[in-house]
Formats: sequence, structure tokens, C-alpha cells
Amino acid sequence: MNPPTILITGAKGFTGLYLRDAAQKSGLKVVELASNLNNEAALEKEVLAAMPDYVAHLAGISFVASKDHEAFYRVHALGTSNLLQALTKLETVPKKILLASSATVYGNSANHLSVEDQILTPIDHYATSKVAMEEMAKTFFNCLPIVIARPFNYTGVGQKGNFLIPKLVDHFAKRKPFIELGNLNIEREFNDVNMICDVYLKLLDLGKANEIYNVCSGQARSLQFVTDTLKQITGHDIEIRVNPDFVRTSEVHRMVGNPEKLKHLLANNGLSLQVPALETTFKQMLNDSSSPSA
Repeated sequence: MNPPTILITGAKGFTGLYLRDAAQKSGLKVVELASNLNNEAALEKEVLAAMPDYVAHLAGISFVASKDHEAFYRVHALGTSNLLQALTKLETVPKKILLASSATVYGNSANHLSVEDQILTPIDHYATSKVAMEEMAKTFFNCLPIVIARPFNYTGVGQKGNFLIPKLVDHFAKRKPFIELGNLNIEREFNDVNMICDVYLKLLDLGKANEIYNVCSGQARSLQFVTDTLKQITGHDIEIRVNPDFVRTSEVHRMVGNPEKLKHLLANNGLSLQVPALETTFKQMLNDSSSPSA
């Protein structure tokens, strides 16, 4: 009997590589989408050929500070619409389609922990394009089994150096005397990419269609906590300098989610949310950054 097929968009990206490996280990046959999401003809041809049982849509622009604002909407909203439209042409509808949105849709939340049904207040084009993607996806709820995931910040080995944690890790690994950062007064979740991918696979299996789930731990971390942890692991102290060029005019000061909806789903299926220790993730990243090939 042939194993179920999962079609992954963005499979060559940071998260996609981890999800591909996790999916294969779970017994799924992985098909990586090669088409541009805005090439409707090629996209439809590839989707019809794949005949996926599951779809994980990760493709997108991951760098929030990108200056190409139009690209956010072209990829996140229109590209996702093209993908979903192509999926409606399949003779057999996939069992589940996961769309990776973003916790940035909450903006500066009035809630201590952001919950799925609160009012969304995006503060930049990246977040607004993700809201547009979600709202557009709802128009397919009547014909496709869609689950929307809102991941909070996460990291791991292989994440690009223009993201905060890899940049910090690299400076500590190389024992540099100082680092230039932007706004220091922020709180984030810094989860492990392996946790995110594990949850994505569980949502594809167990998630309820037409529902939105926070993918988070609910653990807030200050930038001071991150630097203190890296200092403790490496024994190296570092001077933090604020570079005005790195300070965004619009900044979400606290981005932490409520994981109760996700935990309830898992508990109903005899499972629990596995959250790797941040120190473990940092040690893996430090080892990779210090390796000769890094």
C-alpha cells in the first residue's frame, strides 16, 4: 500500500527542510512544490500531478523587515489563493490543508496571551498580508478542509543570520566584543523549529477543518533573558549597542500566545505539547555556528 502524500510549499526554506524530514520520518511521501505560486498554469499542473493527501503551505516571505511591500501581498494573499484554487480542481480533495500564517497578525495585543478569536491589529505590511491571506482562505472553507496555523517566534540550526537569535548566537560563538541590535524592550516566544513542525504534522492529522490554532508555548522571553542564557552557556559576555538603523518605527513589544486551544486538541487525542528547552536549542545552534563548515 502506497504511503500518503504530502505536498509541501516552501520545502527548501528553513521550516520546510525540517518539516520535510519530519514528514518522511512519520511515513509520509513528500512532494516539494517547484512552481511559482503566481504561475497559475504551472501550479495547477503540478498540483494535479501530485494528487496530495495532505498539503502544508509554508511558502512565503519570512523576513518581516523586507522593503518589497507589494511582494507580501503577491505571495501571501494572491499566491495562496492560486494554490487553493488549484487544489479545488483535484478529483479527490486532500484530507487536510495547513496554511502557515503568523502571530504578527495580533499586533500589540491587549491580552497578556494572544488568543485565536481576538480582534486582529496588524501593524505592518507583512502582518496585514497574512491577515489578507487568512480572510481569503475563509472563502474556500466550504470546499476545502483548511486549518490555519499561527506560529509564534521560533528558531533553530540553519535559520538565516538576519534573524535575531542566529545573529546573537553567531556573535557569542565567535566571542565578539559587542553586537548592534534594535529595540531591546521586547518580549517574544523563542520556540524550537522542531516543535513547530511536530505541531504542524499533528494539525494535519488531528486539526479541525476551518479552525485557527496558535502554535506556541505561552512562554515569554525577554532579550535580556536570551543574552543571559547565551552568556551562561558560553562563558562570554558581550556589549549590546542600540543601532538606530535597526529600530523599527512600528514594533510589536510583546508577542506571546495562548496555547490552550492547541493543548486541548492534543489532550483529546492522548497527546501533549512537547516544548524543547531553549538552552538545548541554543547549544545546538552554538555548536553548528562553531563548526568549521559554518
